Amino acid sequence: MSELQLSQAQLLEAYRLMKTIRVFEERAMTEKMGGNVPGGTHLYAGEEASAVGVCMHLGPADQISSTHRGHGHSIAKGCDVDGMMAEIMGKGTGICGGKGGSQHIADLSKGMLGANGIVGAGSPIVCGAALSAQILGKQDVAVAFIGDGAFNQGTTAESLNLASIWKLPAIFVVEDNGFGEATSSAFVQAGEIVERAASFKIPAMKVDGVDFFAVYQAAGSRARAGGGPSVIHTVVPRYFGHYAGDPDNYRTAEEKAAMRKDRDCLKRFRARVDETSLLDAAALDQIDADVEAAIASAADKGRAAPPPALESLTTDVYIRYV
Repeated sequence: MSELQLSQAQLLEAYRLMKTIRVFEERAMTEKMGGNVPGGTHLYAGEEASAVGVCMHLGPADQISSTHRGHGHSIAKGCDVDGMMAEIMGKGTGICGGKGGSQHIADLSKGMLGANGIVGAGSPIVCGAALSAQILGKQDVAVAFIGDGAFNQGTTAESLNLASIWKLPAIFVVEDNGFGEATSSAFVQAGEIVERAASFKIPAMKVDGVDFFAVYQAAGSRARAGGGPSVIHTVVPRYFGHYAGDPDNYRTAEEKAAMRKDRDCLKRFRARVDETSLLDAAALDQIDADVEAAIASAADKGRAAPPPALESLTTDVYIRYV
């Protein structure tokens, strides 16, 4: 069983990361509704086990790319929550100086190559990162977190072909929350993702994305061992609408309530470690309290932080103004 491959310290860290993502996203929604978050914000709540189950395998030198729904991947890869909260609030203390915001949050020092508002744009970026590791003779891997909609994009098809031909150390994690904005993926998705991956001669696996242990087990080290690319199709719930403020009236209240009741990775994790006596409930309760306090503090610091300095307007851009 995959949970037996992890130490108690690793299990506690996995829970801490998932809880941090959940609380961060809930607070991000609160701050957005309070007028403290400019620009678009797409929340990851409900999908935490997918990011954490994959990133628990990664080291500092491994790199990931993300989507417009990138907060969870950033936290799972080790980005600072104070800097992230300030960033989505557009403050100068943000990890991108308040100029990237939610959809372009990044931290290259952590191997987080950036969220991206363009569907499927992370796939070729990860091919470049994986090719670099391959040429330099490193054992690093690169992971593209993409949505099911990105699997219909030409960028992803070209990336899968390239990764397969060159046997790149790349993992494509397809997080399938059942919707592309407000459109059910059943209306636009032809064939099964694992079958389409097989057409590129890339091994693929479909897993329950609320089961941390299933995701962790699927995200093994095939790429790091020189086995080439792989695809992991995680089926996940999306607790909020497509974006913060989306009326989300294309799903019934009963459907959303059942999703939160029956498809919660935190509840699933707690039940598993309790039934196997791997962790004490009190330790998890303490993590809950610590995380709530840390995110509340991050929000307070973000609101109090100054905006970017005026002179930063012409930095980090490709155009010369003088």
